[in-house]
Amino acid sequence: MPDTPADAPRSADALVRQRIVDGVLVLTLDDPATGNAMSMAMAEAIAQAVEQADTRADIHCLVIRSSGRHFCTGGNVKDMQRGSDLMQGSVADVQARLKSSLHRVTRAFHTLRIPSIAAIDGAAVGAGCDLALMCDLRIASTRATIAESFLRLGLVSGIGGAWFLARIVGRGKALELTLTSEFVDAAAALELGLVTRVVEPGRLDDTVLEMAGRIAANPPQALRMAKRLVLDAADSPLPMALEQAAALQAILLCGEEHKAVVARFLDAEAERKQGRRIAADRPANSE
Repeated sequence: MPDTPADAPRSADALVRQRIVDGVLVLTLDDPATGNAMSMAMAEAIAQAVEQADTRADIHCLVIRSSGRHFCTGGNVKDMQRGSDLMQGSVADVQARLKSSLHRVTRAFHTLRIPSIAAIDGAAVGAGCDLALMCDLRIASTRATIAESFLRLGLVSGIGGAWFLARIVGRGKALELTLTSEFVDAAAALELGLVTRVVEPGRLDDTVLEMAGRIAANPPQALRMAKRLVLDAADSPLPMALEQAAALQAILLCGEEHKAVVARFLDAEAERKQGRRIAADRPANSE
């Protein structure tokens, strides 16, 4: 059997590994030879995993991380030079392929009801930057580098990065980062609000999983509604936000999930009080 060429395309299933830890789905981009470049197969694997996660009652948070030195280095420049993968055919062909493959990732994250966290180690540039921006939270290692670097290759973000970036850092800073293609280190990304936390590389996975676990431990219906309320509020006038808040709160207040949580809270409080009474009644030990 002939050897497989080093740059031969890998199957979608092989490009993104999945595991579930205490209600958290961990997706690992696993094409380190290309810097986890965003190919059509990679996009298909990510989109399918995110879409499926949204249908599962046992998953309450999603983490996307990477193997190798980089989170995601964007589009594969060799494919661009060859005109392969996404870049085959006419303008209309490429546009259709963008909408059916890479935009599927964008839509999957945008409609995802559970919270998502990007664990950024190494480079998250171009489409890799946009992938991280699609997540609700971003935690970076100290060696992370982030850039909307499309102009360096004579391109623009084709998968919605401009939409996400402007909402995260504001229009002025989004224009600056886009038009200069500036590479931002982890400290600068934290200052800009691109990421919410920076940790040493060896602590990145543990930090992200600990946060994801705390998020996933919340009542699942309320958790999904809380995420939607915050995201919708960013684009809504106050009267509309209040209407939505009242509707969601009423559903929760009248629902069985809330009642069960309150019952557990009161039971635990009663146990704590009982424990304090027993401790207070116990005679002090004499020498």
